[in-house]
Amino acid sequence: MAFEGLADRLQSVMNKIRGKGKVTEADVKDMMREVRLALLEADVNFKVVKDFVKRVSERAVGQEVLKSLTPGQQVIKVVKEELTALMGGEQSKIAVATRPPTVIMMVGLQGAGKTTTTGKLANLLRKKYNRKPLLVAADIYRPAAIQQLETLGKQLNMPVFSLGDQVSPVEIAKQAIAKAKEEHHDYVLIDTAGRLHIDEALMDELKQIKEVTKPDEIFLVVDAMTGQDAVNVAQSFNEQLGLTGIILTKLDGDTRGGAALSIKAVTNTPIKFVGMGEKLDALEPFHPERMASRILGMGDVLTLIEKAQAAVDEEKAKELEQKMRTMSFTLDDFLEQLGQVRKMGPLDEILKMLPGANKMKGLNNIQIDEKQISHVEAIIRSMTKEEKMNPEIINASRKKRIAKGSGTSVQEVNRLLKQFDEMKKMMKMMTTMTKGKKKGFRFPFM
Repeated sequence: MAFEGLADRLQSVMNKIRGKGKVTEADVKDMMREVRLALLEADVNFKVVKDFVKRVSERAVGQEVLKSLTPGQQVIKVVKEELTALMGGEQSKIAVATRPPTVIMMVGLQGAGKTTTTGKLANLLRKKYNRKPLLVAADIYRPAAIQQLETLGKQLNMPVFSLGDQVSPVEIAKQAIAKAKEEHHDYVLIDTAGRLHIDEALMDELKQIKEVTKPDEIFLVVDAMTGQDAVNVAQSFNEQLGLTGIILTKLDGDTRGGAALSIKAVTNTPIKFVGMGEKLDALEPFHPERMASRILGMGDVLTLIEKAQAAVDEEKAKELEQKMRTMSFTLDDFLEQLGQVRKMGPLDEILKMLPGANKMKGLNNIQIDEKQISHVEAIIRSMTKEEKMNPEIINASRKKRIAKGSGTSVQEVNRLLKQFDEMKKMMKMMTTMTKGKKKGFRFPFM
């Protein structure tokens, strides 16, 4: 996560004050000195840090905090609330036009991932909100920009409107909206041109497109890895175009996260979405409160639940629960369950969303080897139908055959069989414990 360094520092500061039965103004002053350093190291804008520290200090030394029964917890609550407010307070939702289509202009500098993000946003609109978007290739300058968007359209099975690179972007955008109305698309996503730097020609063209299309949203795509430069870029675009939202890409990368904490305060433009990976489904709505919770090590249960709901098939989950109850759970079922869990995203990131995960020793350094999970899948797929149904029949010669077929070792096959056996024993125990309490019972990941 982008905020890892900042999260570690802030959690360390919070832990010093968390359990204190009495908190003095001196304690708050010491804490805020460390918070200030942590934010500056994370590349947060100096003025933003100064204002943040001032607000937290004023609230934290108030009588209702220092004289409360749990002053340490109250101070942490203040920090969380102010951190949430700094990033926008609440989720800023995407606009919907009173008469479709809703037009979204995607703008930004070259290299920020604008074209890919356009594809990701279209995918999110279709999957999460059941919309019918039209992608528009209006970047006629960057070599292969049109082909890139068309390739994304094919991957997503989504239409792309293009008139080639000899027609002006203003005309392309104008005709695209007419096409969208004709074919009843409810969203139009215009992938505009970027430059390596902000120049007059770029801005003039974007202003013309804005004039012709009258967009409901103008989203600036910025790379979170660029830190404070991302804030400067956002300021320039906002002054010229009047942005309605920011999309931060590469927020999963090794970056200090200062842009995400500064950008709303400096530009007064909300962060609407964040890119959390390379895949076309790795774009998420931005929730300031959830991000503040994650930074302070309080977990992010709501996002975890949403990921689970998106990944898990409800009917299959009920079927699987019944199999667990009747002890008819097979290796095939285990394979299917594993696939659904993997859809939720990298497992180390999923674990960090659990409340209190920051207190689990070594979790910050944990790296779950996805290859090991792939090995488990390969081993199960190398078994016969009978072996998957009745693993107890797998003898030494069968193990050798399975290991050879899956490109693994007999030791790995043994380990999987032992783990599966232990899991079945645990299920039996859980089923016995919950006998007579069927209502509302769910096994993990269901």
